[in-house]
Amino acid sequence: MTSISNVSLVTVYVTDQDEAKQWYIDKLGFVEMTDVTMGENGFRWVSVAHPDHTELEVTLMIPGPPLDDNLAEAIRRALANGTNGALGLKTVDCQKTFEELTAKGVEFIQPPAERPYGTEAIIRDNSGNWLVLVEPKEFDPQAFA
Repeated sequence: MTSISNVSLVTVYVTDQDEAKQWYIDKLGFVEMTDVTMGENGFRWVSVAHPDHTELEVTLMIPGPPLDDNLAEAIRRALANGTNGALGLKTVDCQKTFEELTAKGVEFIQPPAERPYGTEAIIRDNSGNWLVLVEPKEFDPQAFA
């Protein structure tokens, strides 16, 4: 066993850090954790978190260095196509959350649908990322066999 206690940071690539930060705060109710510019090259570190789980920060990163040019371009294409998978978000009531977020102008590319593992809906953020909204339920993994 290691002394690692939890996952504390995940990266979501975005097209504009200011717009993405506002979207996650205004639409999903996240809170700002970090917004600093560092180093000579002006690297900007922006992160948000769910207010009840600030131990897991979501870094909103522009595709670029330290990524190589090919990978950064592939991510930019995926964002432009609206097909970049990003986060899974847990909810206790997928239908209610769908209605609340729709009222806030959140784009859903899939309304709530029953799956073997629960009810899920898929959101597209303002950078083109897919966020899966899931109301989990007990399931038998063999159901996927």
